[in-house]
Amino acid sequence: MSVEEDTANHGRLLRTVRGPQDVKRMSGEELDVLAAEIRDFLIAKVSRTGGHVGPNLGVVELTLAMHRVFDSPRDRLLFDTGHQSYVHKILTGRQDGFDKLRQRGGLSGYPSQAESEHDLIENSHASTALSYADGLAKAYALRGEARSVVAVVGDGALTGGMCWEALNNIATAGNSLVIVVNDNGRSYSPTIGGLADHLSSLRLNPGYEKVLDTVKDALGSTPLVGKPMYEVLHAVKKGIKDAVAPQAMFEDLGIKYVGPVDGHDVTAVEAALRAAKNFGGPVIVHAVTRKGYGYRPAEEDEADCLHGPGSAFDVETGALLAAPSVKWTHVFADELLAIADERPDVVGITAAMAEPTGIAKLARKYPERVYDVGIAEQHAATSAAGLALGGLHPVVAVYATFLNRAFDQVLLDVAMHKLPVTFVLDRAGITGPDGPSHYGIWDMSVFGVVPGLRIAAPRDAATLREELREALAVDDGPTVVRFPTGAVAADLPALRRVGPVDVLAESARTDVLLVAVGSFGQLGMEVAARVAEQGYGVTVVDPRWVRPVPAELVDLAARHRLVVSVEDGVRVGGVGDALGQAMRDADVRVPLKDLGVPADWHPHGTRAQILADLGLTAQDVARDVTGWISGLDATPDRLTASDAAAQN
Repeated sequence: MSVEEDTANHGRLLRTVRGPQDVKRMSGEELDVLAAEIRDFLIAKVSRTGGHVGPNLGVVELTLAMHRVFDSPRDRLLFDTGHQSYVHKILTGRQDGFDKLRQRGGLSGYPSQAESEHDLIENSHASTALSYADGLAKAYALRGEARSVVAVVGDGALTGGMCWEALNNIATAGNSLVIVVNDNGRSYSPTIGGLADHLSSLRLNPGYEKVLDTVKDALGSTPLVGKPMYEVLHAVKKGIKDAVAPQAMFEDLGIKYVGPVDGHDVTAVEAALRAAKNFGGPVIVHAVTRKGYGYRPAEEDEADCLHGPGSAFDVETGALLAAPSVKWTHVFADELLAIADERPDVVGITAAMAEPTGIAKLARKYPERVYDVGIAEQHAATSAAGLALGGLHPVVAVYATFLNRAFDQVLLDVAMHKLPVTFVLDRAGITGPDGPSHYGIWDMSVFGVVPGLRIAAPRDAATLREELREALAVDDGPTVVRFPTGAVAADLPALRRVGPVDVLAESARTDVLLVAVGSFGQLGMEVAARVAEQGYGVTVVDPRWVRPVPAELVDLAARHRLVVSVEDGVRVGGVGDALGQAMRDADVRVPLKDLGVPADWHPHGTRAQILADLGLTAQDVARDVTGWISGLDATPDRLTASDAAAQN
């Protein structure tokens, strides 16, 4: 029997859940059945669409307990990154939307305000939820509103600096706030027995704290003996607690700690959350869970417990159903390893994403030359600066959208010191199902203002390998190599090269210079063919290195009647913008039209769907180009390209 058939036959209890109130009424036995049904539901649905499987299978009981203890949406439940929010979606009336999870018009793969009043923040960058929670708790306290704030943060997210900045402020503020640490990173010996339970309840009993204060005051007023005696008694108490629970680090910050508790025991988690809710100050509830719990393929996946298969997968094995293809990430990983074999100064840095970014291949062969800094992109950039100062050439591999978090470090810690650090940006451009927070559309604009930074945008596997080597040959400043997600298109050879610029197609007529950035090379070829059918000649070029703008590209622009740029980054401050400025500086008066992504929050869908919405298809661009160039023909008094060249 398939998982979907099993879900249909045994999902009767799940079908009765239309909101959190339905879960509150269930008995312990019913909750166990419901947890199993939720897992079956998740596996069946996500196996069709792709999505975050492992994280959600690990938080089923934890999420059930949260919705039984707290009253969402009045009480605010915040999920750090949102990878583990699917169970929350199920319990808040969104079961029917899972058939189109991460698809056009369907549920987002992250919390979404547009979907439900139960979703407040749409964060999908890690280590942010505690800062949101700190501000919310302060706001509710100032407004006199008795509302609970609960932040679920993974042990991985705690490697991010923002978490510790937030914890420092949370402890200082002292507001009522519950932090659920979803710890699935390693196994802890479960803390069980009456002593552990007693200590946990004591730590959260306000009366216990008052007694401690009274004792402290009384002993403190006793000369000579009092203060030392209190410190000894307090140290004994703290020593006993440390022996049964790893809470010292948090309590030293001034935040109460409960745990560790079995995150797959609804009753245990519920008891801990109720105690935390009633304490009246900041509390950490440490829940130990297993990522991928209850699904054998996920539990046996050593790499990431089926963290987030991007497409449909086989329910029985967990293997992706799509035919294998050469991915951009694979090409980068292979070439980086080849370069590392030749150059012992090349090292790799990853921010907790060794497998997704391809750095893992280097780590397997040269483990001593790869550094995983955790979810800490800012630290990654400045640590790379230190490596470069020490005579190495670090390669920092991150998703394009995540490097935004380290702009200041790239600007002042790396570029200002003219250090040879190469940032390799995976998932650049419109990436599709993960939605606006993961679209890598900002990098060419944001980092284009950094002095001395060079940005390469390869169009295929051959140019990725070539441009990566060129980047690693630079020794007087930082470089960026960016590429999209998914399969690599067939290599597109150049007809010739002008400086760093590849000429991909040219005509006897020099009507249009089409600047096709990166993976839009093939689109440029298709546009040229369509425009040629209307009698116009198009020269298609790939700049290869888009920042700074090559002087040769400006020279080519001066020889044409119209320049059109097309890129998969935001238009404001993008490649087209930079080219226009370079042309003005060189007094090249050829009209320029820049096509790209509007600076906005674009919904999730496939890459093809989003590009079609934005008018970035061969048909759309060809129609625009034809209209623009024919418009020039209709204006005979317009300065021609030859006239402009003569004046220059």
